[in-house]
Amino acid sequence: MSNGYCSPDETMQRLKSRERLALIDVREQEEFSRNHVLRASNAPLSRLEFMLPLLVPCKKVPIIFMDGGDGDARAGKACERAREMGYRESSCLRGGLADWLEAGYIAVDGTSCMTKSYAEYLEQEMKTPSLTPDEIRQRIAQGEKVALLDIRVPEEYASMAIPEGISAPGCESAYRFLDLVPSPDTLVITNCGSRTRGILCAQMLIDLGVPNPVASMRGGTLNWKLSGYDLEFNRTDRTAPPSFQALAFAREHANMLAQKHDISFVDAAELQAWQEEADKIPLYVFDVRQPEEYAAGHLKGSRCAPGCQLAQLSDDFAAVRNARFVLVDDTEVRSIITAYWLKQLDIPDVHVLRGGLGGSGVNHGKLESLPAPIPGIECRFDKGITCQKLAQKLAEKEPPLLINVGYSDKHRAGHIPGAVWTPRCWLERVHGHYPHARVVVITSDCEKHARLAAADAERLWPHADVRFLKGGTPDWAKKGFELETGMPVSLSAEDDVWYLTYKDPHAKQEAMETFFDWDHALAKKMLADGTCRFRLPK
Repeated sequence: MSNGYCSPDETMQRLKSRERLALIDVREQEEFSRNHVLRASNAPLSRLEFMLPLLVPCKKVPIIFMDGGDGDARAGKACERAREMGYRESSCLRGGLADWLEAGYIAVDGTSCMTKSYAEYLEQEMKTPSLTPDEIRQRIAQGEKVALLDIRVPEEYASMAIPEGISAPGCESAYRFLDLVPSPDTLVITNCGSRTRGILCAQMLIDLGVPNPVASMRGGTLNWKLSGYDLEFNRTDRTAPPSFQALAFAREHANMLAQKHDISFVDAAELQAWQEEADKIPLYVFDVRQPEEYAAGHLKGSRCAPGCQLAQLSDDFAAVRNARFVLVDDTEVRSIITAYWLKQLDIPDVHVLRGGLGGSGVNHGKLESLPAPIPGIECRFDKGITCQKLAQKLAEKEPPLLINVGYSDKHRAGHIPGAVWTPRCWLERVHGHYPHARVVVITSDCEKHARLAAADAERLWPHADVRFLKGGTPDWAKKGFELETGMPVSLSAEDDVWYLTYKDPHAKQEAMETFFDWDHALAKKMLADGTCRFRLPK
């Protein structure tokens, strides 16, 4: 590394090592999803202050920032901003993605690529059983006992579900197994949006040693729809807590899984010691229970990350390679299962809190029930404007320049009339169109985000009266002021949001088939990349 830059070759060697390092791509979400480095995490420059402390909690960790390499200098700006936040070991990938590809290295498209490529690899190597929707439908029609466990998060299940599906998100499929599948001769089908989580959960139940035959649904809910079968919408049924018998079954089998896969355990004292040195050695403490359980009471400093979601979206939760992970739940069961997944996904330093929240002695029973505070630097920009005052100004002969830096999909759904939209990182483009604006008002989905953008805007319009909207667009709507829909004025590409095909109930057949083709090709790309050390179940 020289002059704050890291070459593609050096970056690749560091990614292949066991160095504690974070590679952060600062392009917008859709830009990242179209093409990115496999081991990179996404933290758009527009929202860097909020995301970086979560992705990289230890400020002594080296960070390499990257962009597309097309001369927009977002990586350099991110590096500057990170240093202001206290991340002194920040540098840039020289030439960004363009030079990375020029050097002959692999890039992937889509999201959750690490886990999706692993699932493809797992299925190929372990021959994890799967059945098509037609085969499943036929077995049900023949009177065979079948349990369709929908292991997606409740929000996905509610949006569209197979009529016979049972909500059992991720680890809950094992945690509540005996209640969900009381008969050992019932065929168990694990189902997700496409295939990744279905494969992971099917193989997990097999390795857990359940007595039932187990298979994943090939292509998940997406393929169910593609096959011409009906879906149900707005499902609200939830799985109850496990019975005593189900919990005993889950504990017994989870303990066997832990022994078989050498799962590491830490006690409360060791965790406390690690927390005290987290400013030197990066530490993530994840509560892998369901969000409502986390909200009822959780360990201070832990983050809510339901097990299967943490496995699927590990790069969205944690950017530091080779950091310490401590997993927390109430009984150890769900933590053991999550650790089993993470170890296979090349996260070597992962541990389970012994005894869980109930038996570990952490906090001596004093758990937090308040939401975790939103991280980020404090913005001292304090020149705000109320919704009432803004409404008055918008009615004047020369209304202010109103800029919405929130998400584009939310802007389309409802924004303040007359607002132009752009991500925060492209405020310069707005200035190019409106260089002589005398009054500039910034709004967003979040007031704190609007504050940060207003501080940026004041540097661009030094002679203008720059304000942020107090309470942001949500407060404007809450107070009953008019909203308009669509995107009448956009000064940037709407590439800040990536739309997932497998979550879209209206996805077209062509889009679904393209998605499956992409999914199947990931394993080959992963193996060619060379930075992964995936493990297979024993």
